[in-house]
Formats: sequence, structure tokens, C-alpha cells
Amino acid sequence: MRLFIPLFVLAGGLIFSRADTAREARDFLRMYNEIARGLQTAANEAEWKASTDVKDEHTGQRIGANEVRAKFIGSPYLIEKAKALLARKSELDDKSVRQLESILLAAAGYPGTAPELVTARVSAEARQGAIQDGFKFQFTDPKTKQTRAITPNQIQEILDSSKDLAERRAAWESSKEIGVPLRPGLIELQKLRNQVAQEMGFSSFFHLQVADYGMSVAEMRALTERLYSELKPLYLQLHTWTKHKLAERYNQPVPKLIPAHWLGNRWSQQWPGLVEAANFDEYFKGRESKWLVEQAERFYVSLGWPKLPEVFWTKSDLYELPPDAPRKKNTHASAWHVDLQNDVRSLMSVRPNYDWHETTHHELGHIYYFLAYSNDDVPVTLREGANRAFHEAVGDLIGIAARQIPYLKQVGILPNDVRIDETQYLLNEALDSAVVFIPWSAGVLTAWEHDLYEKNLSPSEYNERWWDYVAKYQGVSAPEPRDEKFCDAATKTHINDDPAQYYDYALAYIIKYQLHMHIAKNILKQDPHSCNYYGNKEVGDFLWNILKVGKAQDWRKLLRDATGEEISAKPMLEYFAPITAWLEKENRGRQVGW
Repeated sequence: MRLFIPLFVLAGGLIFSRADTAREARDFLRMYNEIARGLQTAANEAEWKASTDVKDEHTGQRIGANEVRAKFIGSPYLIEKAKALLARKSELDDKSVRQLESILLAAAGYPGTAPELVTARVSAEARQGAIQDGFKFQFTDPKTKQTRAITPNQIQEILDSSKDLAERRAAWESSKEIGVPLRPGLIELQKLRNQVAQEMGFSSFFHLQVADYGMSVAEMRALTERLYSELKPLYLQLHTWTKHKLAERYNQPVPKLIPAHWLGNRWSQQWPGLVEAANFDEYFKGRESKWLVEQAERFYVSLGWPKLPEVFWTKSDLYELPPDAPRKKNTHASAWHVDLQNDVRSLMSVRPNYDWHETTHHELGHIYYFLAYSNDDVPVTLREGANRAFHEAVGDLIGIAARQIPYLKQVGILPNDVRIDETQYLLNEALDSAVVFIPWSAGVLTAWEHDLYEKNLSPSEYNERWWDYVAKYQGVSAPEPRDEKFCDAATKTHINDDPAQYYDYALAYIIKYQLHMHIAKNILKQDPHSCNYYGNKEVGDFLWNILKVGKAQDWRKLLRDATGEEISAKPMLEYFAPITAWLEKENRGRQVGW
């Protein structure tokens, strides 16, 4: 039967032709994209200045630029116009519908129906950012009792190498002091963020962030709990092996929960340094920091991708400042898409070591994602990752590639005659950059921020709830009980400036192993634990075809079309299967878990 499709629709008592609806949407979206891009560029420039040169005047400029942008994004006119057009979405193409939905989601963070509330939130976030960026860490030497300034990199050096538990504890406690001045701002932001989200009909700020995935709060919590549960048997084996290893290292009884300062990361989200054979820092001695960034660029160029634009090299802030530098900057590595076109930059504190080798590859993954979807087929509103997790997945995927032994040998980092214990190398990957991260990201951070916003967690319970979740999901404890004058959750930068979406990183880990296993098995046809992306244009084409669409397609379809599978932890479990039997043998006779 031939269907008759009418050329007009009735909406709100008015008659619109299909052509009229499409034209109206096209004109509206053109206007929105042009203005939004200009305001976003100005806000990004102000944010960049405030993050790379922490001063009160720059904080004020950041506040002003973000206020202007927020007023536009949350304009009642834009909200009502987008809603009216979406009421006729059957007459629009998918890309227009996706743009309109993105406009409404962005407006929910800055609704013009409550301008005073929006202004208060923008100001509070800028103040919190200034405290975070300008904080000066202090370290009290447990032997001399002398206090001195210390950088985050220097704190990490102690946690990386010291076997003195008193020194380790002092460094760990130094890293937590920043939570004290951040606590009042977080209390204020908890209230303001929830009020902003509720203004647009969301139950909480957590709900607003989950909406980016097209999921409910319950669905996201179910997904993150499932991912944790699927990986928990392997995690318990890793946890058991680790606490016995560390107890031997520090000549201590085997604990039930691992003391946080025993581990080589301030938040226990990674457990580096446990497999000595996998420490490659010595191979970076004598190299300049700039070489690491340049080699990361060479990796991407070898896939058939373009060189980084000149603006990246002239405007990025890539290297560590000395402790006595007059300028202070944010020390968290990040990538910036300043003008939503070709002005791409990175903020890092690169040092010539193995960790920064991987980080530079990761951050440039974000940069190339920006460049890939900055094309005429992707409107400004959709110049984002397929979902927020995809951006991290791409960076982390290249992190896997950067660790592959054939690549490290090909580019001259490792000598050709170096022999690697494959079991120990894979064990190190599980400990330092993969399996142990899931209880942190899908567990602790997600559960705590869910409670903070969705359950209106009382400030009197911030620290108690935090350490409850650290024990539950990670099997880790503080060196001694921490009272509520501290706010150890706020020591993680994302709690302050990238809130209620840390599950992005958990999903990114799942997605990256799906992509890696597909590339290794179906494109390279090599062992996933010892393969080499470098110089392979087919790998480059496969990835570029994913990146170039931005958010113009549904992320589930994009992943399914690329790999033939729905999102799943199975590829990740398959990747780490070789160490499962080894761990079970090592842990025979031990109590597994806590």
C-alpha cells in the first residue's frame, strides 16, 4: 500500500508545512551555533588564563565570561523555541532533533528562568576553581619536623619510591589538606547545582548529568554496579595479592583493608610500582619533556592523521613549573577545544618518565578527537564525543597502544634486546591502569556523588560516607580515622570542576577495551597484549570514522556498528584472562577479599 504523507502538520493551533518547520529549525540552529561558538570561545579563553596563571583578576574574568555564556545558553527564549520545535520533531531530520535536544540539556545547567541562581552557581564554581588552582601544598618531614612547599609531582615521587611508611603517610596527608579549604565551597555547590537542575525538572544535578546518556539515574547506577560486579572476582584476587606484596615490602602484618598510604596513588585509583619489572622510567632518562609530546604527535601522524596545528605548540602550557615560580597553574592534565574549530591546546606538567609518556598520548587523543569532528558535517552544538565517555575511551585506547612493547621498541624507547615477562607486564596493566580503576570510578566516586546530589548527603557525613565507600568498593582504609573537618572527596579535582559524571571514566575503560580487542583481533590480527598500531593506516581509518561524527549519531549505534557488540565488560575480561590463573595460584591458601 502506498502511504500518503501530508505536507503540513497542525501544532498549537497553527498550520506548518514540512518545509516551514525545517526552515524555521535551520534558521534557529544557525543563529544558536554562531552565537554559542563565539561565547564559548570567550569563556574558554578566560578559563585558560585563569587555569594557567592563577590570579584574582583572571578569576574575575572567568566569572564574567561564564556568566555571559550562561545567560545565553539558559535564555528562556531559547528554551521555549527549542521545545516548540521539538513538539514537531517528526517533521525534522535526526541531526536537527539532536541539536535541539542538546540545546535543552545545556540550558538545564543555566536556566534563564532563575538568573540569580545561575549567577550564584557560576560565581561559586569560579571561586572553587581558584582555591583548587592556587593551593600550595605543604609537607612536614616526619624526621626533621620541618615544613616546606611541595608540588603534586613531588608528592607522587614519594608515593612512587619511598619505603618509609612515616614519609609516605606525611606525603599522603599533605595531598589531603586541599580538601579543607574546598569543603565550604562544595557545600554551597551541592545546593546550587541541585537547585539549577531541579529548575528544569530534573530530580538532582546527578540526574541532569546522566541525561546526556539518555538514561535514568536508576539505569546508570545499575550499569555501574553491574560493571563493578562483573570485574569484582578478578579485583579481589588483585587486592589479595597486593596486600600480601605490600605487607612484605613494608615488613608489616597483612591487613584486612589496604592502608591508603601504602599504595602509589593519592586516591588508590591506580596501584603503580608493584611490579618492578614493568617500571620503564630508566629508559626516559636524558630525554627532554618536549620529546614526549612530539613522539605522541608522531604516533597519530603515523596513522595517517594530520600534524597538530601550529596553535597547539604556540598556545599550550605543557611543562612543569618549578615550586618557586611566580606563576601558578592547575596541575591536572587536560585538553582544550578553545574555539570549537582548530584552536586546540593542552595543559600539562610533562616530565620525562613512563607515566607522562602515556599521559601525553592520552591527552593528544582528546586533541585529535576535537580536530576530527570539527568538520562541516558536524554542527557546533554536536561537536562533542559520541557520549562523554567516548572522549576518555579514545585517550585511554591510545594509552593501551602507547604501552605495547612492539611500539616502545620500534620508536627507540626500549632496546630491541629487552625481554619482558608478559604475565608481569599484564599484571602491571591491571594494577596501574585498568581493573583496579573500576571500583574507584564505577564504585566510590559514582556512589558518593549520587548520594551527594540525588540523596542530599549531609555535610556532617561527607567524610564518613566517603570512607565507607572506599572500604566497600576498594578495600582500602585511611591511615587512621578521618573526621569531618576534612573533605577527602574534594581532593579529587573532578568533584569540584567536573561533577557528577565520573562514571564516564568507568564506561570509557569498558569501551576502550572493546575497541582495542576489535582492532587487535580484526584489523591487526595480532595478540592484543603485544600488538602495534604505529604506522597502520587501516587502524587510523577505523578510528577516524568513529571520531569524525562527534555526537551526530546515537552512541549505542556507533559502538555497535564499529564493533558489532553492545557495551560490555567481556572484552576487558578476555584481555586480562591470562593473569587470572596466575593470581589464583599465587593466592592459594590466602583469604581472598576483605
